[in-house]
Amino acid sequence: MVTLMAAMIAVAPALTPDKAARITLGGRLGAQVRGIVDNWLIPMPDRNPAVLGMFQDRDTNPPKALLPWSGEFAGKYLTGGTEMYRLTRDPKLKARLQRFVDDLIACQDADGYLGPFQKPYRLKNWAPNTWGKGDITWDAWGHYHAILGLLAWHEATGDAKALNAARKIGDLLVSHYGEKGQPVGRGTSPEMNQAAVHGLTLLHKRTGEVRYLDLAEKIVREFAMDGAGNYLEGALAGEGFWQLPANGTRWESLHSLMALPELYWLTGNADYRKAFDHHYWSIAETGRHNNGGFSTGEGARGNPYLPGAIETCCTVAWAALGVEQLRLTGDPHVADELEMSLLNQVRAMTAPDGSWCTYNTPMDGVRVPSKEEIGFQIRPGSEDVNCCTANFPRAFGMISDWAMMRDAKGIVLNYYGPSTLETSVHGVKVGLRQETAYPQEGRIELHVEPTKPTRFALRLRVPHWSEATRLRVNGKPVSAKAGSYVALEREWKKGDRVTLDLDMRPWFWVGQREQRGKVSVYRGPTLMALQTPGGAATYSGAWEGGPALRVSQAKGAAVEHRFEGDVVRVRAMKYDDGGEAEAFVDGKSIGTIDFYGPKRDVPFVWKRTGFGAGTHTLRLVALGTKAEDSKSVWINVGGFEPAWQLPSFEPEAFAQAKQKGEAMIVKDVSGREVTLLPYAIAGDNRMPYATWLPCKGLRGAPFSRENPSRTTR
Repeated sequence: MVTLMAAMIAVAPALTPDKAARITLGGRLGAQVRGIVDNWLIPMPDRNPAVLGMFQDRDTNPPKALLPWSGEFAGKYLTGGTEMYRLTRDPKLKARLQRFVDDLIACQDADGYLGPFQKPYRLKNWAPNTWGKGDITWDAWGHYHAILGLLAWHEATGDAKALNAARKIGDLLVSHYGEKGQPVGRGTSPEMNQAAVHGLTLLHKRTGEVRYLDLAEKIVREFAMDGAGNYLEGALAGEGFWQLPANGTRWESLHSLMALPELYWLTGNADYRKAFDHHYWSIAETGRHNNGGFSTGEGARGNPYLPGAIETCCTVAWAALGVEQLRLTGDPHVADELEMSLLNQVRAMTAPDGSWCTYNTPMDGVRVPSKEEIGFQIRPGSEDVNCCTANFPRAFGMISDWAMMRDAKGIVLNYYGPSTLETSVHGVKVGLRQETAYPQEGRIELHVEPTKPTRFALRLRVPHWSEATRLRVNGKPVSAKAGSYVALEREWKKGDRVTLDLDMRPWFWVGQREQRGKVSVYRGPTLMALQTPGGAATYSGAWEGGPALRVSQAKGAAVEHRFEGDVVRVRAMKYDDGGEAEAFVDGKSIGTIDFYGPKRDVPFVWKRTGFGAGTHTLRLVALGTKAEDSKSVWINVGGFEPAWQLPSFEPEAFAQAKQKGEAMIVKDVSGREVTLLPYAIAGDNRMPYATWLPCKGLRGAPFSRENPSRTTR
């Protein structure tokens, strides 16, 4: 029997998740969490047997057609499910996950392989059944997610079989990619496959086995190879995340970045800390949108105002990055970011009953189930599963990582909302019970309930947008500074009460670039949105895809869009196989749109003006032609602007707005009352919505680490 010892830590994190905490959430968020457990996590494996079946029959002939990333689904499901178990302590969920873990481990080969590809193609970056015709594989990426899920399950339950299975994967990676092995991801998909580096650091931390650390540091050196993202050297040279080479700016790269703080804690090398901190704030400034979601078109574009698809997986990765940054720095602004993402984008991308999630949850637009937009991922036996549905529960489960944390002196409370949080300090059980309607209202009554009097520090987060905060302990005022933790160190006894009144006056993020002349309106952490009457386009001919991006290569395929006013914009993507379409307004040709670009996945906006007031009809028709250098004739449509005539507002109107439940009632420039709803619910039932609203006369605040949301009042 081998006795394993955790690795020595060179530098301690600033904050650590309270893994033993018991958390009970109330309100809308609590109901959504309950729905995810009951309506997705527990029934998913039985309804979608191919998630494990792809491992069980991987060596049968003929092999089943797979996606490059098919192997990720099981690990993503397990990671999110385990974190949701930590959050809820639901015994039925635990039992279902244990069965899933046992079945998953039974699929592992003797050499540690736990992927879906046949023996000749394992970890070879290519397989003949990818896409059913032969293509790249993200095999190391899939094994990374398996490591993540198995280690999480071992930590939550003590299941030694899960740790052993994770170690066997680590040993397989070492034997394949170790000192004399080939680089991870050489030739294809390093931004995905190099994520194994994060799993290896966690394996080393858990087991103390040096070989995992050695391979992790080898992969870090390989970040600089041709085709990879150069995450370490690029950051140390001051490059923004969106400026990294190759496909290093895709969302999957965030998982490679998560190895950097782990390596800092393990080795003490300050370059790892510096690089990770640099990337985190680069993404916060240039890639995180007004709704707390990350990415445009599955990657960083250096522009948070750019319309486009905001993928669920990208936001989950952004939240995970935030947990690591909060552990690394103890900076309350990072907790503000986690709250912003959770209460806006994370809730919005998930069905109210937790049974499905979106692929794309845009700043302005419509939300639909992911299986409608990325239905190409459907395979027999896993009709409900895609990269996003496998992943979305984790965004909620991570609440258990950051809601209540620990430092050397006691408890750090980051989460506000109706809830009960229980932990132990110096061996004494302590409950923190919140009576509040937050985020609808700003008052939080916090009951501190130790089983016997005990002294510890309770640090409370004061959001950076809460400029006029009032704090009282048992009725006595305590000063509270925006963007900080207030440390309340005293002997606590049952009956102690902390009253926190946060500044819920509306505040603004003033738009730039594509959103110039508009603002996003917030009340506390909540982004407000305007439900709109419609604006759906009508497609004819052969089109593929969904609302996030429709594509066609059929000559004569057309789309019509009715709009109001003088200007119209088409949001689309440049591709190396892009073709051409002719544009008509009210039956008159106004030019040609060229969708070709030498690089793929480059967003662009086509704009025309001069149509005058009133309602107009834009029609695009695929010509079946292309630029000389293009590989094909594909055209695409990501959306239209304006899809409706948005009301305009004066800044003063928001100061005079009335609150009606969760809604904000504000008058536009014509004096008409307009209802704004929380972004998380404004898009329910496929209602179109807008979060960037016409409003002039406000001077915007620049991004800073002290004001990452660019708060202006």
